Amino acid sequence: MKIVHAADLHLDSPMRQVQTYESVPREHFRHATRRALENLVRLCLEERASLLLIAGDLFDGNWEDYNTGLYFVGQLQRLLEGGVQVVWLRGNHDADSVLTKQVKLPENVHELSTSAPETRRFEALGVSVHGQGFRERECAVDLAAGYPSADPDMLNIGLLHSSLTGREGHDKYAPTDPTVLSRKGYDYWALGHVHAHEVVAQAPWVVYPGNLQGRHVREQGAKGAVVITVDRGRIQSAVHRALDVARWAVCQVDVSAATTRDEVLERARERLQAQVDGAEGRPVLARVALHGATRAHTALHHDVDRLEAELRAVAIGTRGAGLWLEKIQLRTRPEGLELRALAQHNEGLGALLTALESLRSSPDALEQFAKEELAELTRLLRTVGPAALEPLSPSNLAQAVEDVESTLLPRLLGEEPRP
Repeated sequence: MKIVHAADLHLDSPMRQVQTYESVPREHFRHATRRALENLVRLCLEERASLLLIAGDLFDGNWEDYNTGLYFVGQLQRLLEGGVQVVWLRGNHDADSVLTKQVKLPENVHELSTSAPETRRFEALGVSVHGQGFRERECAVDLAAGYPSADPDMLNIGLLHSSLTGREGHDKYAPTDPTVLSRKGYDYWALGHVHAHEVVAQAPWVVYPGNLQGRHVREQGAKGAVVITVDRGRIQSAVHRALDVARWAVCQVDVSAATTRDEVLERARERLQAQVDGAEGRPVLARVALHGATRAHTALHHDVDRLEAELRAVAIGTRGAGLWLEKIQLRTRPEGLELRALAQHNEGLGALLTALESLRSSPDALEQFAKEELAELTRLLRTVGPAALEPLSPSNLAQAVEDVESTLLPRLLGEEPRP
């Protein structure tokens, strides 16, 4: 028996800022989430899946009109004709309080309650699915703690939209601990909310499939769903299958060993080619970040417009099925020996390098500095920016140090930095 686990479809959510990227075929990306849903339905039918589980955020908030819902019904009808049962629950984006428009869903679709934990039993399959959806968008309650104990002699699956103990870049909704999940005695926890595929545990299985289609550069890499294989009432495997129709990528290009612009461009070309090859024919929107202490630093910063044009030319030559540059980040610095020599004769540069190295080498010191100096800025940003904006997250703090270095060093050295 096959069961497919998906989450965070965000149907009809736009690919952010694609319209601003030069020469990108916008129509290809316009309905990317719909085409990813079609791939999900095709996967269920090709695998002869008995059950499709959707762990929340099927929609991306209220629809502009009924076309979103009607399109979804059409895809569900294909599953009905193929004998696939569907169980879903609401997440923070399609909570009862958020999704006001409704359409009648086919008889093979079962929505779990938002008022209390509910169990759907499929006796012919030997499967019980337990879960509870979000009534309100904000959910600080451990929903999983209230789920019922496992049904004896059944394959038990917990369907849950949750951040567990917390995941960077995601709000803490329905927080819980894997030990709470384990005590329920279920065979598999089908999670949603986190947009990256992650196997949290295997005894029992606790799995995030990630979202179905990346919509911006923070949602990079392969996106899709998980195919669960069950034999004699036991889970044999849970394999992630890519279903996205376009892919976002961040190419971190270490140019430390490069001594010339041409060598830098060649390293960028190799990394971009690897992204195109790995996308298996999908269009790629890539961010190129050049970093490292290199002898080519001065040459790169001397004419950044030329560098950007050269990198875009490299992308055109590597395009294949489709490659576009989302952004170019120049974060190189002079080699350490050169910097130390300059710092000996420049008190300001020396103080800056010492401070940056101290923050880079001590995550605790960096976090403490941020809390003391950036707390008010963070509070203000959260009042106007998206929920995913976390200036004090470890990755953002580390990146901030690199950004400061790549911005200030060229100015102190009399060069024009890359914005």
